[in-house]
Amino acid sequence: MTAAVPHGATPSAGTPATDDHVGSGLLTFAGVLLVLVGALNALDGISAIAGSHVFIGDAHFVFGDLLAWGWVMLALAVAQLGAAYGVLALRTQWARWAGVVVLVLNAFAQMSFVPSYPVWSLTIIAIDVVAIYALTAYATPGRWAPERSEQPPGPGGDT
Repeated sequence: MTAAVPHGATPSAGTPATDDHVGSGLLTFAGVLLVLVGALNALDGISAIAGSHVFIGDAHFVFGDLLAWGWVMLALAVAQLGAAYGVLALRTQWARWAGVVVLVLNAFAQMSFVPSYPVWSLTIIAIDVVAIYALTAYATPGRWAPERSEQPPGPGGDT
């Protein structure tokens, strides 16, 4: 059971993001995308660390090598799975924004990883963008914008 937040009040950092079901499907979708990207990055990182032959062999990176990028992908996967847990199970605001930060970092890391596996990296970047949209498009009605009854009357009186 979630704690109720009075109308117009902002929840504290530890309270759930929503007490109603408006937009909960969008949050669930974003959480599932975080799990998907985290699992794909884990596979990507493990195969890069193990020296798998699915990557382009003579790829030139801006900095680091395939082994270093494998560890980066594995670390991002752990962070994404943690953010997914926060979004799916805890439903907190900090988990949503942590998910956004991790997805943005992953998109930049995938841009650097493009020389070794271009189609895979571009697919992951596309999933990142959709997940970022799903995490940022959600807002509980009345929490971020005043309702019509709370707005001051227009210059001609009540409208």
